[in-house]
Amino acid sequence: MVISAVKVLEDMKTGDSINTDGVCLTVTEFSPSSFTADVMPETMLRSTFVKLKPGSSVNLERALRLSDRLGGHIVSGHIDGTGVIERIRKDENAVVITIVAEEPVLRYIVEKGSVAIDGISLTIVKVDRRMFEVSVIPHTMAETTIILKKSGEVVNIECDIIGKYVEKLGSFGREKIDMNFLAENGFV
Repeated sequence: MVISAVKVLEDMKTGDSINTDGVCLTVTEFSPSSFTADVMPETMLRSTFVKLKPGSSVNLERALRLSDRLGGHIVSGHIDGTGVIERIRKDENAVVITIVAEEPVLRYIVEKGSVAIDGISLTIVKVDRRMFEVSVIPHTMAETTIILKKSGEVVNIECDIIGKYVEKLGSFGREKIDMNFLAENGFV
C-alpha cells in the first residue's frame, strides 16, 4: 500500500510505524511525499482496508514515544474489530456518533473510557449492550476524516489496551475472579 502524506513523514525511517485509520503499519519505503507499507491478509480480514480505493482519505498518526505525554488514551494500532455507524447527530458545537458493535468489542467499552475509531482517539460518552457513543469536538472534526463518515459506514475500532491486559492477567487461568478467588489470595 502506498499512502501520500507529508506531516507524518518528518524524521521518518524505514521500520517506523504509522497508524493508518487505526491500523499500525510498518514503513517499508518512503519519499518526501509518501510511504509504502506491506499489508498482510490478517489486516485485510480484520479492518476496513478492503474498502479503500485509490485516493481514499485516511487518518495518519505516528507511533507514540514513551517520553511523550499520553493524553489519557492508550492504544497500539492493533484494532479489535469493526463497528457500523448507526447515527450521527449534532450536539451544540460537537457531533455525537453512535456505533453498533459486537460483544467482543463492546466488552472493553467503558463510559468515560477511551476508544480509537479509525485511529482517532475519542472518549466514550454512552454505552449499552449493542452500541456506544462518542462525542467529537470541532478540532478533531477539522483534523481527521471523521466528518466524512456517514450512517451505515463500517469503521475500525480499537479499545483501550489496559482493559484487555487487566482481563487477561486477572484471570490467572480461571474463568473469572470471584469472591472465593479473592479470599484465597488475601483479599477480605
